[in-house]
Amino acid sequence: MFTTLAVFVLAAVPAAYALTAARQSSTAFFNPANGGGSQFIDAGNGLGEPLNVIISGLSSQEVLNEDGLINYARAIGFSTECFGIHLGNPFSANLGDGHGAVNQTVELRQDFGSSGLGTCLESLIGGNHFRVYFQNGPSANSGAAFLGVSQEEPATDNHDIVPNGYDLGRDALVSAALGTTSFNGVTYSTTAENVTGLLPVGSAGVNHDIAIDGIVTVLTVTVQ
Repeated sequence: MFTTLAVFVLAAVPAAYALTAARQSSTAFFNPANGGGSQFIDAGNGLGEPLNVIISGLSSQEVLNEDGLINYARAIGFSTECFGIHLGNPFSANLGDGHGAVNQTVELRQDFGSSGLGTCLESLIGGNHFRVYFQNGPSANSGAAFLGVSQEEPATDNHDIVPNGYDLGRDALVSAALGTTSFNGVTYSTTAENVTGLLPVGSAGVNHDIAIDGIVTVLTVTVQ
């Protein structure tokens, strides 16, 4: 999917993955493993779901908070849950930032072109969705947003993840995000880089026994 996009694959991930294009003296993100954390969400059953997209700490600060990220999500085809109702328990993640395991900040769903009611359709027929966690603790405060993105089945199949759903969900979100998007009077420009070394390749330890390709896509979002 990325063959026509300006996406770069990096072979290794240092402790603090620093980019300089967006802002000086900033860090895109810290590798959670270096602070005792994990690039996997705790699914509550001994298995994990990959945090397969990161919105870089080098992004515009307006994006790196809950309200700002929700507005950005609406610009790329996602919105808050149907009537604000969340079924099921929240999942936690430890981003190695000194906060330990923290529940998701918000869960956002594909809205099929309607930020008001479209997520009700996603809840019914399935689609893309993601959980959000901010890396803002005292020991690794990049401000980055870590997203666990996946494509899920309809409600009749208990919203299980579709085959290859983690990679498919990531790729669909990135495709929707790249370039220029806007919502509610705010215009965004998004670029992407692919990073290896944060996630393993394969299905070992992955929820639903779904194999992943080990790629995390780092998005840098600039408010224009």
